[in-house]
Amino acid sequence: MDGGNQTEGSEFLLLGMSESPEQQRILFWMFLSMYLVTVVGNALIILAISSDSRLSDSRLHTPMYFFLANLSFTDLFFVTNTIPKMLVNLQSQNKAISYAGCLTQLYFLVSLVTLDNLILAMMAYDRYVAICHPLHYVTVMSPGLCVLLFCLCWGLSVLYGLLLTLLLTRVTFCGSRKIHYLFCEMYVLLRLACSNIHVNHIVLVATGCFIFLIPLGFMITSYARIVRAILRIPSATGKYKAFSTCASRLAVVSLFYGTLCMVYLQPLHTYSMKDSVATVMYAVVTPMMNPFIYSLRNKDMHGALGRLLQGKAFWKLT
Repeated sequence: MDGGNQTEGSEFLLLGMSESPEQQRILFWMFLSMYLVTVVGNALIILAISSDSRLSDSRLHTPMYFFLANLSFTDLFFVTNTIPKMLVNLQSQNKAISYAGCLTQLYFLVSLVTLDNLILAMMAYDRYVAICHPLHYVTVMSPGLCVLLFCLCWGLSVLYGLLLTLLLTRVTFCGSRKIHYLFCEMYVLLRLACSNIHVNHIVLVATGCFIFLIPLGFMITSYARIVRAILRIPSATGKYKAFSTCASRLAVVSLFYGTLCMVYLQPLHTYSMKDSVATVMYAVVTPMMNPFIYSLRNKDMHGALGRLLQGKAFWKLT
């Protein structure tokens, strides 16, 4: 495997961030705990919104909860795409992943992180309309428009994932295929290539600026206008509550986009282990934090989760 130059039908070795058995045990339990918290948190949000929104007295009929449920659904599959294989590799002597398996993992990683990014932008716009133009909220954020926006985001994410994955199939891998990383990631694979990857890198950076920086600018503009509207609130308590909610959301957005920019908006030859840690931040930590950030201060979500855990929403439906 080390000396060949064939790509298809070959395997990569996912050696992880450390080959020390002790450190691998620590990483295993850390990622297992984070995975379980992410799955339970996002699954509870999906179940709470889907069950409670069918009740006649529910307050979860608004677009915000439609986007929140889809964000949780995306995050759920986002972490499931990488962490289970990662956990198996940390406990197993066989750390191989097939060429097809690696590209499949990469495709879903790219598609889902893109969809996550676009949903966060839609949620920011939803909050902007709700706070800055409340009288037009029902008209602007109609159910049909929300579904259309989500379908467009889903389609764009699928096409973007296909574009980058298909471009990678043109790359030849030879020599060592040992990946000192936890999962198949674009920059890691490009650094293993022995063919010309100039086109891949140019497309990655150019499309990344379009796909990620435009929604980021959109979010910054939306939250800036929200902050301006909050400053007009006469009550100090109201200002504090609104600012604390916005600050927590901006913290997640900053973590997500900060690590993405740190990893991908740089020359390929400068990619290092610190960037692999940054990738873990957006691929593992952000999906774990989203359920807490977007529902922690939300009384409607608290009520829906309470009814779900008590079984009230389920029994009313049946």
